Amino acid sequence: MRYVIMGTGGVGGFFGAKLAAAGEDVWFVARGKHLDAMKEHGLKVTSTVGTFTIPPEKVTGNPAAIGDADVVLFCVKAYDTEVAARQISPLLHEDSIVLSLQNGVDNAEKIRQQLRRGLAYAGAAYISVRITAPGEITESGGFQRIVFGPTSGPTVSRASDIHAGFLRASIKCDLHDNIEKELWRKFIFIASMGALTALSRLTHGEILSNPKSLSLMFDAMREIQSIAWKLGIDVEPVDETKVLEGLKRFDPDTRSSMYFDLASGRPMEIEALNGTVVRFGEQLGIPTPIHRVIYASLLPHHLKHVQQRTSM
Repeated sequence: MRYVIMGTGGVGGFFGAKLAAAGEDVWFVARGKHLDAMKEHGLKVTSTVGTFTIPPEKVTGNPAAIGDADVVLFCVKAYDTEVAARQISPLLHEDSIVLSLQNGVDNAEKIRQQLRRGLAYAGAAYISVRITAPGEITESGGFQRIVFGPTSGPTVSRASDIHAGFLRASIKCDLHDNIEKELWRKFIFIASMGALTALSRLTHGEILSNPKSLSLMFDAMREIQSIAWKLGIDVEPVDETKVLEGLKRFDPDTRSSMYFDLASGRPMEIEALNGTVVRFGEQLGIPTPIHRVIYASLLPHHLKHVQQRTSM
């Protein structure tokens, strides 16, 4: 199968490199300085499971130049979803699968609305990885795991082929028939802990070591949990012990992608995360005071960076 990594940031770059190292036909789509560096020197991925190098000839800034795609790992920032989906739509045939590994709970539906052929699947990637320099990606620990599945209807055979391909590439992976539950599980975590690292500028370890910060994180999680239950998503109650066990698997210096976007003067996924929580809360009559503070505090930074980006 031919894989296309749409958005070669940390997540797409790491999992794409693992697939390529296993012998799969993988193309990497990027832009800006990251693309320029990759076209000259290729992509270097440094991780806790080894170092991978992708040659420049497998990198492009133009998806149309790739040809047909059997699988697209869709890893662009949530605010670029519709534009990027339109770019990859001509590459797809009837059996193609576009697998969203983005942050948020509604990206697959946004992708589906832009496609002429193929299927849109939703997935959750559990990993701590980011671009550390143009053309370089660093993974620093965590789960290195993908969970994916259809948002509606039965699982097609191509999805089983993708699952098998991930396993051959030594990627921990589960194919679920109830992916909505998994999306909301991750959403509860990243929209709470991830956003708090951006708002507070604290690392995972610093938040864990302060009882007041830790309590705030759990309360933020429970706000989203209440929304999920109201929507009929059967997520488990927030288990503080299990959450702490999971967090301890990450490097204590870990910060979220939202923090790094804020610190680097880039747009953030604030609308897809905390903005979504606030909007659901308003629609359902569920108070979300913590997420309202996060959203109102970070939104002006996001809008400023969006304006700078569009004026360039």
